[in-house]
Amino acid sequence: MEYTFVSATILLLLITDPFGNIPIFVNALRHVAPERRMWVILREVLIAFLLLLSFMFVGDGFLRLMNLSELSLQIAGAVILFLIALRMIFPSTQPEAAALQGEPLIVPLAIPALAGPSALATVMLLVSQAPARRMEWVAALCVTMAVCAVVLVLSDRIQRLAGDRVMMAFERLMGLILVAISVEMLLRGIRLFVLQLARSS
Repeated sequence: MEYTFVSATILLLLITDPFGNIPIFVNALRHVAPERRMWVILREVLIAFLLLLSFMFVGDGFLRLMNLSELSLQIAGAVILFLIALRMIFPSTQPEAAALQGEPLIVPLAIPALAGPSALATVMLLVSQAPARRMEWVAALCVTMAVCAVVLVLSDRIQRLAGDRVMMAFERLMGLILVAISVEMLLRGIRLFVLQLARSS
């Protein structure tokens, strides 16, 4: 699957899942003063952005250091996306962890809510597939983080207006789209693997 700027942005939005993260942010910021919440959210989004951006530039070196091929990253990324999508469609019935006291820093908002393993693998995958278009992927990441910032700053209002049922339905719809993307990535990885076997034999 060859990504464009638009498809890469949509993929990153599905992975970072700003709407699905609304309950996490609302719960984590419950004990933060209302006038501080916006600045905490913007700080956490910036931290996540810088981490993902760094992986865009050092991802190739990391792959070489770990002796990993682009094909293995493609298949691993597809599996991770599929598992994330299943969690979006079939959310856990276990009770949420108790809210943190005080102001959260880095964990759990920046990492892993926004810049989790799946997001890190995705930005590395984009760059490994088309290194010459790195600045295009950076722009897609910038748009993604801007959308995340707007959605999460308005998270209290969105949750009150939409309600839990609408938020859950939206997240499951996004999960279905993500399942299709992950299956396409997996099939492409398998095709490349079969072609490599045919060439080597």
